Parts: sequence; C-alpha cells; structure tokens
Amino acid sequence: MSVGPNLAVVVLMPGALELANRIAKHIGGEVHGARSRIAHADILFDDTKDHLQSLFQAKVPIVAIAASGAIIRLLAPVLSDKQDEPPVLAIAADGSSVVPLLGGHHGANDLARSIGDVLGANAAITTAGDLQFGVALDAPPAGYHLANPDNAKSVMVALVAGGSATLNGDAEWLRTSQLPFSASGDVTLTVTYHAKSGGPAELVYHPQTLVMGMGCERGIDPQKAIALAQAALNEQGLAPQSLAAITSIDVKADEVAIHAVADHFGVPARFFAAAELEAQANRLKNPSEIVFAEVGCHGVAEGAALAAAGVDAELVVEKTKSKRATVAIARSAVLDDSKSNGRSRGKLFVVGIGPGQKAWRSGEVEAMIAESTDLVGYSLYLNLIADIAGSRVQHRFDLGKEEDRVRHAMELAGRGKNVALVCSGDAGIYAMATLVFELMESGDLTDGARRVDVAVSPGISALQGAAARAGAPLGHDFCTISLSDLLTPWESIQRRLKAAGEGDFVIAFYNPVSKRRRTQLAYARDVLLQHRPTDTPVILASNLGRDGESVRVVRLGDLQVDDVDMLTVVVVGSSNSRTVKTGDGRTWVYTPRGYDAKPESRIAHAAQEQERKSA
Repeated sequence: MSVGPNLAVVVLMPGALELANRIAKHIGGEVHGARSRIAHADILFDDTKDHLQSLFQAKVPIVAIAASGAIIRLLAPVLSDKQDEPPVLAIAADGSSVVPLLGGHHGANDLARSIGDVLGANAAITTAGDLQFGVALDAPPAGYHLANPDNAKSVMVALVAGGSATLNGDAEWLRTSQLPFSASGDVTLTVTYHAKSGGPAELVYHPQTLVMGMGCERGIDPQKAIALAQAALNEQGLAPQSLAAITSIDVKADEVAIHAVADHFGVPARFFAAAELEAQANRLKNPSEIVFAEVGCHGVAEGAALAAAGVDAELVVEKTKSKRATVAIARSAVLDDSKSNGRSRGKLFVVGIGPGQKAWRSGEVEAMIAESTDLVGYSLYLNLIADIAGSRVQHRFDLGKEEDRVRHAMELAGRGKNVALVCSGDAGIYAMATLVFELMESGDLTDGARRVDVAVSPGISALQGAAARAGAPLGHDFCTISLSDLLTPWESIQRRLKAAGEGDFVIAFYNPVSKRRRTQLAYARDVLLQHRPTDTPVILASNLGRDGESVRVVRLGDLQVDDVDMLTVVVVGSSNSRTVKTGDGRTWVYTPRGYDAKPESRIAHAAQEQERKSA
C-alpha cells in the first residue's frame, strides 16, 4: 500500500485503541488499525508487515503500540541508510514507556519526549548527544540544514570527551542547549546563510532565511531559469541550502520554469496575487512602470521575495535580469516560516476507485488520496474509501451534482489545496475527468482553478469488472455506448447502435435504464438482433465489487428491460462470442481472439436467421 506523509499511530490490539487515539490527538497523527482486531480506525490494514514496511519506505513517522522487538523484526528487511530513515517509536501497551527505535536524530527523540510528557511516561532516549547536551548536532530542527554531516561524528566525540564549542553566528536551539560554549572552543558551530564548507572540527548550519523571487516570460527554458537562479546565489556567495522557497506572481502558478527552479533547490514554490506584490512597492529597489502596466504590480521578483520573507526582510540580491527572466533574493532577519507565505499551486487528483472493492483500487490511487488534504465526491463513493480517508476534509455531494462537485474540487485546488476528486470505476470513462477539462476550456473558473496541477489516475471500469467476473468477453474488438439521452441526443445514440451492430462489436451498455428511461435498452436489443443470433450471450452485472454483487448470463433474444436496473452494466457479445460450462456448473462467456471464417460461422447463421424473419 502506498501512503502519504501523515504520522501513523499503529495499533494492533483493541485494548490499546484508546491509547492510540489519545496519542494521535496529541501529535496530530492518524490511527492505523489491524483490520482483524480493530473495528474502527482512520486507516485499516490487513497485513501488519507489509503495512509497516510501506509506511517506513514512504518515510512516514511510525508510532507503534507494540513490543520493540516485534517492530524491529518487521522492519529489519527494509533498513538501509540511517540518514534517510523516518522516526520509529515503540510504546508499551500500558503507556508506561516510549522507546525511539529509529530516526532518533530525525525527530524520534523529540517525539518520544512529547508523547512521554502527555502520557506521564518515560522516554527512553539512548543517543549520547541528546542525553548529555539535550541536542542532536547531526539532526538540526526544521528550518536548518547541516552542510557537512560527515563531520558530525568527530565533533560529537570531541564534545562528549569534555571539549567545548565556539558558536559562530546565532541559532536559539544551539544557544539554549546544554552544550559547553567558550570563546576558543575545541570545535566550531557556524550558523550562516553564506556558502561555507567548514573545517575538520566545524559544523556548518544554513538557516532557511532566504527567499528567491522570480519573474519570467511564458515558456522560458527551465534550464536557463535554473542557471539564472544559481548565478544570483553564486554572485553573493549565498548557500542554496538557506533557500526557503521560490516565489512569483500567481499567474505563473503553472509556469514550468518556476517549478523547475523550486525542484532544483528542493524547496516549495509559492505564489502571490498582484495586489499582494504591489503592497511591497515602497520596498522595491527597482520598481517598473512597464511591469505595473502588464501585471498590476511594480515588481515581481523583488516583490515576491519580500512578500514571502516578511516585514523585517531585506533584499540581499536586487533584481537581476537575463533575456527572459528576473530574480531577486530577500533575507529575513529571523528564521521565518517563509514557506507558509503565499499559496502553493494546488493539485487536483482525479481518481477512479473501481467498482468499490478495496482489492480493485490501484496503489497510485491510494497514494494520491494519501497526499490529499481534501476529498470531493458523491457520498457513496467517499463511503467506499472510508478505510483510507483518514482525517481528510470530506466534501460530500448528492448524485446528479456532477458539475457542482467538479467545480468545487477545482476551486479548492485553486486555493492551494491538494484535492482528490473521487469517481467510481475509471475517472475518464463517463466520469468526472472529462468535466474537469471541459471547465478548463470554457474558462468559467477562477484564475487559480485554471492553473492547478491535474493528475488523472485510472481505475477498474465497470466494463472491465463485468468482463472479468463473466470470463473473457472482450477477447476481440469492443465498444461502449451510453444509453442515457441526458447529454447525448437519442438520434446520435441510434446511429451508434446501428454502426456497432453492423460492425459486430462486443458492446458494453452504460446507463442502460432509469426510472424514466424504459425503452432504450429494448430498442438496442432489437437493433442488435438484426445483426447477431438470438442466443448471443449477454452479461448482466450489478453491484460489482460490493455487497449484493450479481452476475448473470442471458440470451440476447431473452433480454428484458425489467432484468436491468441503474446499477447494472450490460455487456452484449458479438456474433462470435460463445459460452462454455465448467465442471463446477459455471457458465463463462468469451470472444475468440480470431474470428471463425468458415461458411457455417455464427455470423452467417445470423444473416440467414434475419432473412427468415424478413420473409
């Protein structure tokens, strides 16, 4: 199973569920429960080993209410580089002990202390630096980057042996620690936003206090944009690791080059409205009336950098130009969560969850749902993914509100959210993916909604599910036809029925009947009987993958409208489709991969039968 970045509180026994919920509430995590033992959890799983390993490999912090030895044995096959491992903690079932097993210097120790405080439990910290100095020099807190981690071991050895440290620069987490500082220490701890390699007895920390603003022409070569950004850093000797974000005006939210620069430096891209950038006009070093006339603010690069870095920020690199782009860099006087300023380019995941059976959901769909902050869909579809929905915000819509739900999903994403638009079956087959692009083309959306990052993930369609349950009816050419005339004129449907019948396609009928529509399916049957035998197999599949699943095979000549409801997919074989019975009494439908060319073939038989009827 693919999972997202949320912290997982894993519980295996029902007696520990209350403890798990208490911990999850405190740390903002989600409860993951073993389905065989836990009735209710944010996320349920079947195989403990597979689930824990998937969480670990996805770098999800794990807090497991289980024995330490059991967790270690389950994760042992996927352990590799300790510099890249997420926090893993084991908690006693009675809440008396909290043991950080892995990732102690990647947040596990701090997490253990936090959980220990709320439980009144002992946090079993064993790493030397944390015990002696209350700080892990090789794992700085969020917002700081250690430039030379290879030196961390020798520096820690010197300090544990009784040495002292000189603090060059300032960082509260170092200054308030229990480290022994002196003016002429045995080791040096340097905090700087300038590029520096560091000496053999020195650790260099780069605080993320720099924000790069960028403006560019549409369609600029991403590599040229990256080169300009790197040159701006190099000119002033600035450390790329001190960058917190790449920022620009909101009309560039879908500009490939901006995101390429952000990806190159491993930081988020953030965007501001023109009015927000114009609010920085009196702070700009190089205001431009030309830029104001074009986009509504007097400077994009400088304005975006200053808007993100905050009111106390200063420009350390004024606007620098290339032929098609500009950059500027601002520095905050203090460590600022610049990444939260502005909005991100939202993501819209259009996901098909299949007919509803968990086993038929793809790993990609589950990963997209895990990455989402919000879920949008018909209430029944959201119910079908309750096991992985977790604490994500759900926006539920009634059946028939297709455009409302798609528009809502796109506007949410346009505000910087990661949104999963949940569809049954395959999202691109008679579903919402098409409407997403229709709305984009029509332009009847806010600018932000039109610029979201869209990804469509396939699901098992009702056609595929019905075919698999019945055998192999799609062994040769096939098509799908919707019998609903809500969006397609009946005259067009009639033409398609005639063409598909003459072409001898296997046909899957979607929307075959409704309370209002009771004649279309009978009409389709009669058209097809003009081109294929009465004993042509027809598959009637209802509630695929859900409770009440039903799959029947009837003859085309015997097909009745009352045999079908709104939840039924009707698959009509071609003139060459056949049935075969197996020893267990089941009837299977298949269409040969190569059609029979003999004179006595079924298609010839169908023609003869039609002649007799006409006579």
